[in-house]
Amino acid sequence: MADGSEPEQQRRAPPDEKVPMRKTKKRAKTFPELLEAVATKLRPPFGILLGSPGEVAELLPALPEGDVACYQMDLYQADRLREHLGDQAGRATIEMHADLWDTPLPSPAGRGEEGEGEASDVLDLPPHPRPLSQGERGGFQTLIYPVPHGGERALKLDMLEQAFHVIRPNGALIVLSPYEKEDFFQGALKKVFGKVHAPMDGDGKVLWALRTGERRRRRHEMTYHVRVDEQTSYCFVSRPGVFGYGFYDEGARALMEATELTEGQRVLDLGCGVGTNGILAARRIGPTGSVVFADSNVRAIALAELNARAIGVPNFETLVSHTLTELAPASFDAVLANPPYYAQGAIIRLFIERSQMLLRPGGTLYLVTKRVDTTWPTIQEFFPEPEMYENRGYVIFRSTKT
Repeated sequence: MADGSEPEQQRRAPPDEKVPMRKTKKRAKTFPELLEAVATKLRPPFGILLGSPGEVAELLPALPEGDVACYQMDLYQADRLREHLGDQAGRATIEMHADLWDTPLPSPAGRGEEGEGEASDVLDLPPHPRPLSQGERGGFQTLIYPVPHGGERALKLDMLEQAFHVIRPNGALIVLSPYEKEDFFQGALKKVFGKVHAPMDGDGKVLWALRTGERRRRRHEMTYHVRVDEQTSYCFVSRPGVFGYGFYDEGARALMEATELTEGQRVLDLGCGVGTNGILAARRIGPTGSVVFADSNVRAIALAELNARAIGVPNFETLVSHTLTELAPASFDAVLANPPYYAQGAIIRLFIERSQMLLRPGGTLYLVTKRVDTTWPTIQEFFPEPEMYENRGYVIFRSTKT
C-alpha cells in the first residue's frame, strides 16, 4: 500500500477495461497571441478598430515598429484607452470620429492626407471619380479589429463596410474574434472583401482579407417616425453604435410623456442618442427656448445635430462629453436623462450629480429607469424630495432643485 488506501493492484483497471481520460479545457489565446498567426501580414501604418481599452493596449507591443491610429467612437472609452496606454501613448494616436472613414488616413510618402471630409449622409456613395493607383492612395496597410464579446451586429457590419475604404489597395483587415466558434465574420467579410483567409494556427478565431478593387460606400442606417400630434410626425435618422438604432425607445417615450416644459426654457438632453427627446422638447419650449444635446458618443452627437437641423430646431448646441464639466452650473431649467446601465451604476450617479449642479433653483431633473433599487438612494442624496411615477413599465423620477 502506497498511502494507507486500497492496494495498488486494486486501483489499476483490468487490461480489457477502458480508463476514462480526464478532459482539460484548452486555454483561450489572448488577442496578441492570436495575432502571431498572421505575423507576416503586419505592415505599417497600423490602425486598431474599436476594441476595449485594455485589449487595445495589449495589442500595441505585439505590433512591429510603425505608426498606430486607434479609432474610438466614445469619449469615455477613449479616455480610458489613454490611461491604459501609459508609456505607449507616444506611439499611438487616438482618433475620435462619427465614422471610421472620417479618420485622417496615413499618406504615401510625399503626398498630403487623403480622406478627410469624405463622409456623406446618403446610403450609397460612388467611389472616387478616378480610381487612384496604389502609389497615390493613402490609408492603413494593416487594420486590426479586436471584436468584443456580444456587441451590436449592425455595428460590426458597418465597421467592416467602412474598413474597406480606409485600407490601402492590397492592405489587410485582420479580425480577432473572442468566440470559441466563429460563425459570423466569415460570411460578412466575404460579402465586403470577396475572399477570406483563416490561418491554421489561429484556432478559428483569426480571419484576414485583402482590399482589392473598388467598392461603393454603403452606410448602415435606419429611419423611424415619432408622432408629435394628429397632423405631425418627425423622422429621425439612426445608425449602429448609438442607442435606439431603428426605433424610439419605450423608456424615452415614457420619459417624455411625464415631462412638463414651458416656453422659453433651457433644456439639457443628457445622453441624447440621436436627439429624439431633445427635439421633442424643443417643440414644447418654442423658438425662445434652447436645447443642449450632450453625449459621450461622437456618432450620437453627429446624428443629434443632423436630426435637429433636418427637423428645424431653431436654437440648439451639441456637446461631446462624459464629465459635463464644460457646462456652466445653474444654467438649465430642465434635464432629460435616460442613462445607460453599465459601469455598475457610476453613470447613473454621474447623471444625477451633474444634473443637480447644472439646474437652476426650481429646475427639474426627469430621469427614466428600471433600476429603482440603485437609482433611488442616489436621487435622494442630491434631491431632497424626489417624486416617482410609473409609465410603460418604467419608473420616472421627477426631482426639483431647491
